[in-house]
Amino acid sequence: MTILSGLLLFAMGIMAGIINSAVGSGSLLTLPVLLAIGVPPGVAVRTNTIGMMFASFGSAWGFREETKKELPYLGPLTTASIVGAAAGSLLLLATPSSALDFVIPILIVVALILVIFQQKFVTWFSASHEMNEGGGPVGKPYKRPGLVGAMGLASMYGGFFTAAQGVLYMAIMGVGTGRPFKDVNPVKNFLSMFVNTVAALVYFIAFLFFDAEILWVGVAVLAVGGLIGGLVGSRIAKRLSNTFLKGLIVTVAVYALIRQFI
Repeated sequence: MTILSGLLLFAMGIMAGIINSAVGSGSLLTLPVLLAIGVPPGVAVRTNTIGMMFASFGSAWGFREETKKELPYLGPLTTASIVGAAAGSLLLLATPSSALDFVIPILIVVALILVIFQQKFVTWFSASHEMNEGGGPVGKPYKRPGLVGAMGLASMYGGFFTAAQGVLYMAIMGVGTGRPFKDVNPVKNFLSMFVNTVAALVYFIAFLFFDAEILWVGVAVLAVGGLIGGLVGSRIAKRLSNTFLKGLIVTVAVYALIRQFI
């Protein structure tokens, strides 16, 4: 990794931490940079997941007060997120590198569609489900079996491919609880921390015992940048427009896609 590539990855790590605090999908900034500098897809996903784990710590800490009142009700969701993340990360390790060369660009495109059409997606999905205004008593909506199951599947996606997992979380919890995005966002950050940590642990064990390759210098750069972005994200994210954030994500991800095919 060159100095220029490292600086770019560091800058994207900060921005990704900020974006993850606000809405999620920050890995659509960092993962494409890793791919664009020539890191193989499987190695890039593992490197990105471990590095951005620190951003999730910062984001969860920044919203700790908002999450505290929901904690007694988050046991089922936390368990489903951990199990799903473990399954997804193991699936990534079991997927041949040749298959990842084909799958990862497709997943980036899917994640981009989720980001670009996030509000339309949520509006459509919400309209197809009856929701009680306000979502019911504090905490209780998070125990609904349908919500727990859907979040388990979303966490499996997150364990396999971290990009845009936050967008999925916001959509599912917004629909499943009937609450505004700003109310479910702290819980999204809390659960994302578990998903990223579990996936990172699986990849680290695979590195130690099964020779799974990880670009550790990339991990270090993302860890520092992501932690900074995650800690300050709850403040800075409020000053950045959604249009700017989406534009940055789309630009970087499209560039990475082009680099994948030339």
